[in-house]
Amino acid sequence: MKYRRLGKTGLRVSEIGFGAWAIGGSWGPQSDADSVAALNRALDLGVNFIDTAAGYGDGRSERIIAQVLKGGRDKVIVATKTPPGPGPWPPSPYCVAGERYPERYLRENVEQRLRNLATDHLDILQLHTWTRAWNRRPEPFEVLAKLKKEGKVRFVGVSTPEHDQNSVIGLMRDGWVDVVQVIYNIFEQEPAAELLPAAAEADVGVIVRVVFDEGSLTGKWTEATRFAEGDFRRSYFEGDRLARSVARAARVAKSIEGSGYTLAQAAIKFALAHDAVGTVIPGMRNPSQADANCSVSDLPGMPVALHKRLREHNWLRGFWYSGK
Repeated sequence: MKYRRLGKTGLRVSEIGFGAWAIGGSWGPQSDADSVAALNRALDLGVNFIDTAAGYGDGRSERIIAQVLKGGRDKVIVATKTPPGPGPWPPSPYCVAGERYPERYLRENVEQRLRNLATDHLDILQLHTWTRAWNRRPEPFEVLAKLKKEGKVRFVGVSTPEHDQNSVIGLMRDGWVDVVQVIYNIFEQEPAAELLPAAAEADVGVIVRVVFDEGSLTGKWTEATRFAEGDFRRSYFEGDRLARSVARAARVAKSIEGSGYTLAQAAIKFALAHDAVGTVIPGMRNPSQADANCSVSDLPGMPVALHKRLREHNWLRGFWYSGK
């Protein structure tokens, strides 16, 4: 396992981290036994960074992590997230930051995160979404600065809203955040235009999520794939999105023929090729997935020529001209 510096935090994190959304149970049935086994295997393979959230199974993911880390908490960097208080998701342009993330609410939520994780401090606390409507008055980060001084939180950040990831650029440049968590993959390359360079300039650590585009960039799905009721992917791939994703993933697979990478390996290496990226956090639901994901760190870096070919698969799926 290789390690990287996570921006100005100075933390040395495994370039393959453990994405703990799925072990919360939002991706279909998941046994705690499989989750514990997956976490232990990842740790054995050198993973020292785990990302979770309050919303992953209403704290279930955090509690499983606490169970696994009992007696070894200081050896692992744990990042979690606090969602905004009641209101629309994503926040509307008319929401007020101080009303969705008021100080009392933030403090109470942080205490819940601490209890779930069985720890006296959070390594990284991220606000689970944001809107550029709040950039002029980012009041929640003033509260988080107090929590840092009190020793409850070491570093703070934000998990980008997928419809407007660039909304966090102002926060980075103004020094409000230590880390940002972004969607960056072979299909979603917009962060390379400004967000990632801005993070590098501000020395903000970058955590990459959705590196597999919720599974389509592993090559596992077909047009006939169906997801169970309650599985997040059921809505993510609703309508014709699954069919279009499968077709595009097949074209990506053709582009990497002869490279020595599987589709999933290429997806991880593509994200890691950007110097601003500190860690990628694929989900791991069992030991075999931990083996597959963690082993990518030991593979040779992606050749520049291959990376350039994969840039051609950038998918502007939100626009009428985005193609099939």
